[in-house]
Amino acid sequence: ERRQMIGMRSQPVERRDLAVTVRASGRVAYDPDLYNALSEYREAVIAREKVKESSYPDVHERSEALVRASILRLRQMGLSEDQIETTGKSDQSLNLLLGGAGGSVWVYAQIYEYEIGLVKSGQHVEMTTPAYPGRKFHGTIKAVDPILSAETRSLKVRVEVPNPEGLLKLEMYVNASIQVELGLKLAIPEEAVLETGERSVAFVDLGEGRIEPREVNVGQEADGYYVLLSGVKEGEKV
Repeated sequence: ERRQMIGMRSQPVERRDLAVTVRASGRVAYDPDLYNALSEYREAVIAREKVKESSYPDVHERSEALVRASILRLRQMGLSEDQIETTGKSDQSLNLLLGGAGGSVWVYAQIYEYEIGLVKSGQHVEMTTPAYPGRKFHGTIKAVDPILSAETRSLKVRVEVPNPEGLLKLEMYVNASIQVELGLKLAIPEEAVLETGERSVAFVDLGEGRIEPREVNVGQEADGYYVLLSGVKEGEKV
């Protein structure tokens, strides 16, 4: 009777398909430093090809050293190995930084430190911008920077976005949304978990008026639930 008066209810812990939406602010890329680094890499690759048939070992060593140094710089700027290799074969990446020649632009979106484990290359990104109310743009994550900003505790995500109409202009601001599917996970309702400061506790309904507190270990929060790692078994009511 007391439980009914205070509105207490219970729900079984079960497996659910969970998803998280990561929201981030971003801008259409204008990145002269990256443009210069890509250009230097292209030139180093071309120079290496020109001396490929040289009989002087030191010539080969110098050309390889230039290519390695260019690759290292691009890796530090967040490009993946596949992107770097592609850059050496075409002008696509350079075109993206020039405002969309070829029908695409790069968008840089900032994700926070606690979201790093959710975002990766290949994910779909939906974007809106105040410049075109109601219009949605879609892109694909191509790389996530390896270095965290000490000031903002965030990482830069590089998104390639088709821009055939040229609507997205350099330095234009956008709002990005990344839908992350977590898959089928053992889930506990968010409202059933009490944070004490040092630990998380859930109350298990044992039936016949008995309630048992349990320390639980939870993971990602999604759709009003936490991913349950330990503490309560599947099927038990909390």
